[in-house]
Formats: sequence, C-alpha cells, structure tokens
Amino acid sequence: MRHAETVDNVARIWQGHRDSRLSDVGRAQVVAAAPHLAAYEPSLLVSSDLQRAASTADPIAELTGLVVRLDARFREIDVGEWQGLHTDEVHEKYPDVIEALDRGEDVPKGRTGETRADVAARVAAALEEVLRDLLPGETAVIVTHGASGKLAASELVGLDQDLADRVFRGLDNCHWIELVEDRGRFSAVARWRIAGWNLGPWRT
Repeated sequence: MRHAETVDNVARIWQGHRDSRLSDVGRAQVVAAAPHLAAYEPSLLVSSDLQRAASTADPIAELTGLVVRLDARFREIDVGEWQGLHTDEVHEKYPDVIEALDRGEDVPKGRTGETRADVAARVAAALEEVLRDLLPGETAVIVTHGASGKLAASELVGLDQDLADRVFRGLDNCHWIELVEDRGRFSAVARWRIAGWNLGPWRT
C-alpha cells in the first residue's frame, strides 16, 4: 500500500527519505481506506518507518488490533540531491539525469541517491522476511511508497522492472497492490501473482 497524500505531494516536492506529514486530504484518505485493508484480516502489519507511511498504517492497526512493525527497508527511493526540491527545479538543474532516466537508464536519482536496482534489492529482502513470518493462509499488509511498492511487487512475481514500468502506472496515494500466492494447475510449486493493481476505496 502506498501512503496517503502528503503536503509535499501537493506542493510537488521530491520527498525520498524526507519525513513529510500527511495533508488534510491524506488524513481523510486513510479514514476511507483503512476499513478496506482491515477487511483482508491481516495477521501482520508492516510499515516504512517514515512518518507518512506510519501515519497511514496507524488507523489500520486500530481497526485490526495489530502492532505496526516499522522497517526502514521499505522506505521510498533515496532521491539524493533532489530531496526537498520542487519538480520544476529538478528539471531545470538536472536535465542530464532526467534525460538518462527518460532513456530507461538506471542511474542514481538526484545523482547521489539510489538506483532502481538498489531499492529492488532492499525491498525484496524485507519482503522475503515478511513472507517467512506468515503461516499458510495468512495475510500481511505492508505500507510503503510509490516506487518501493512497485519494485517490491515486481520483484516478488519475477517481473522485469523495465516491463513493469511500461505496463503498470504508479500507485495513487492510499492505493495498493494485491498479491496472491497461487499453485499452478500442473505444478505444486507456489508462485505469486498480481491479483489487483492500484486498488482503493475508489477503484476496487
């Protein structure tokens, strides 16, 4: 699940690891979305340790009685020198990096930040740990961020990241991806599949 709208989302500020707070709209989004996540009857609730994700997880915890497990590995991509800058300022000051990203190159965000591969590796490790803690038939809710959430889901199902970028749009605030463990008709090997993308109380 991606966190709810923040004041920096509204202002078009690059956040990365910046600890921004939810906007008034974001707080309303959480109230609307939390019952839908609680309806999954999760046995485990995990969140990025950044405020915008943890604040999104708290109402789900209240409805489910779960304690939120904070994990910094589910943080958003580190955007380096872009953190705290307006989108227009980034395009003006870093045209070379923007052009490289537009060409599909996996260069560090904001020159000193993380690459997509960096984030994929850390969120995949965190996700595997969550899966080890689940018993058969149990569900986990993970509250994370736009890029890190998409990368985690793609890694789990074995989807090439370039293909994922072409096929799937990003996650809206307070929307989520539903991943289901499934056994094939002709194999006992369990595989993960994407059962829903960009789901929310407004798009289910």
